[in-house]
Amino acid sequence: MNEEIIELTLWQLVAAYIFIVFLLIVVKIRQIPRDKEILISTFRMTIQLLLVGYVLIYLFEHPHPLLTLAVLVIMVGFAIQNIFKRVRGQLNREMKVIIAISMAVGSLVSLFYFNVIVIQFSPWYDPRYFIPIAGMIIGNSMTGVTLGVQTLVEGLRDQRARVEAALMMGATPKEATRKIVDQAFDAAILPTINSMVGTGIVFLPGMMTGQILAGVDPLTAIEYQIAILLGVSGAVALTVIIFVQNGYKVFFNEEDQLRE
Repeated sequence: MNEEIIELTLWQLVAAYIFIVFLLIVVKIRQIPRDKEILISTFRMTIQLLLVGYVLIYLFEHPHPLLTLAVLVIMVGFAIQNIFKRVRGQLNREMKVIIAISMAVGSLVSLFYFNVIVIQFSPWYDPRYFIPIAGMIIGNSMTGVTLGVQTLVEGLRDQRARVEAALMMGATPKEATRKIVDQAFDAAILPTINSMVGTGIVFLPGMMTGQILAGVDPLTAIEYQIAILLGVSGAVALTVIIFVQNGYKVFFNEEDQLRE
């Protein structure tokens, strides 16, 4: 398959923004205070993607390992910062360190394993493969950790009395928070599981759709999509498990007592 790619004109792209106009009308009618947030997110999305497009063009024309690694560091850094912003309530320094380590270790280990063992493209820093794959793995890991942090924080806040009762009966912090930690992990990986369940029947994922639109054979696109979904699920699981296994410790002092 090598059909001509349909390129969108400026007016065709502008026409797509009618969906945002429709969304704004709905939230306005329903008096949902999201109009400003929708406008800002739409503007940011447009500017960010345009900038990324020019950056990718440069990287594709001038591939270099240091440039690829620099982009990777920036992506991980922004992902960590987004987690800090998206989690409601204040995070102390110790929790932020754990989040950062979890994101860095979990996503990077999964990314390099996936690139080197599964895809095996050469050179290893080829930005045409490396950066899109990194974006999918880091982005999904960010979502997973965000949900994990939020669920863990809310769980320990809402079930504080139960945890303290368990501690008084001789349970260790790990034993007293096991159920909450498991709930945090479950909440974090649920979107990934739902995505895998619905893939192929309910929707076609973005990577697969993009390859098909670019003229790639559907079976080849499917093979890549299966590999990506498996890689993403593993990355989310690894990143989140690193976080939850260490995150709960932040809520206890040296005497194994819950902090205020």
